[in-house]
Amino acid sequence: MTSVFGDLADLVLPGACVGCGADRVRLRNGACPACVAELEGLRPHRAAPSPPPPGFPACVAVGPYAGALRGALLAYKEKGRHRLARPLGALLAGAVAALAPPGRPVLIVPVPSTRAARRERYGDHMTRLTTHAVQRLRAAGWTARADQPLRALPRPDSTSLDAAARSTAAVNSLRINPARISVLRRGGAPRSTLVIADDIVTTGATLAAAVRRLEEADMQVTGAAVLAATQLRRICPGI
Repeated sequence: MTSVFGDLADLVLPGACVGCGADRVRLRNGACPACVAELEGLRPHRAAPSPPPPGFPACVAVGPYAGALRGALLAYKEKGRHRLARPLGALLAGAVAALAPPGRPVLIVPVPSTRAARRERYGDHMTRLTTHAVQRLRAAGWTARADQPLRALPRPDSTSLDAAARSTAAVNSLRINPARISVLRRGGAPRSTLVIADDIVTTGATLAAAVRRLEEADMQVTGAAVLAATQLRRICPGI
């Protein structure tokens, strides 16, 4: 799970490092040697907002939202470097693996994007990431799959909201797709380790809302896997 940035071998990227943005440096497949070492040195850790919102699940983050990881995420999400989905998805697989016993099937449910976000980013960035995470998990011996029983509605700006209002807005922005829930139940999802996946955890309101919606549909959530936790959040040592 840890040798990730060999996955960048087939990328043809501009001359700036995807991690730190340094230009005219010796790049190893799109990232400078220092950023490659930083990214490959990340190890999943428990992460939680401080304080966590009600219903916040057990959460594992690959690393803090800083440095090379932040740079790679921004390049992927905001600069159209969609081929970074494979190495970032492999990192996400490591966080999922920390929550999912190898002998039990694992179902990954990505936090959905709104229609506007999908248009802006030429697709659902979390669906791309979870697709590659599933591939990496399967290669490592897990029985893994991804599905999307959630859909996202437009959501108001939450910067001026207090914690309670932010949680309400997050819950109201998510809906269950009953047809997908029925398919998942017939496919044995209740016997799987269900992990919600997202790119970044900040206040935790979105992850808590996703748990609430899924559990309202009788889907038991084991935890959440994210690539990064903001530095204002608490990162706990150990898994």
